[in-house]
Formats: sequence, C-alpha cells, structure tokens
Amino acid sequence: MADVGGIAAERLKSFIERVERLEEEKAALSADIREVFAEAKGNGFDTKIMRQVIKLRKMEANDRQEQEHLLDLYKRALGLEE
Repeated sequence: MADVGGIAAERLKSFIERVERLEEEKAALSADIREVFAEAKGNGFDTKIMRQVIKLRKMEANDRQEQEHLLDLYKRALGLEE
C-alpha cells in the first residue's frame, strides 16, 4: 500500500494489527484472572476483599496510610467505629 491522503497505509496497518493482537492478549489475561478469582472463591475466599487487597498493594505506602487514616477518621465521625 502506498500513501493515501498523506497517510502511510502500511505503517498505519501495522499499528492497528499490533493493537488488535494486544487486545486479544488482554482478553486472554482477563479470562485467566477471572479463573483465578473463581478458584479462590471456590476455596472460600472473599473475592471482593481480595480485589481491595490487590488495589492496596499497588499503592505507595504513604498513600495507603493516608487513605486508611482518612477512612478511620470518617468511620469515627459517623459512629461506625469506637
């Protein structure tokens, strides 16, 4: 393919195909993750809590501590915690 309207068609096609392959890989990984959560749930684990723990582990320690502090503060203000 040649340039069409100033666009390098082969280069564009290459980018599109790369993104499509990555989308397929992402879908496969998502299915694998769902299987792991299903297995964990089958073994009695709470997957909602697991997702929260995973989110917390991704956070920087300072950010996590600040968020936990604010959550505790809000819970105390609402009488949810003594």
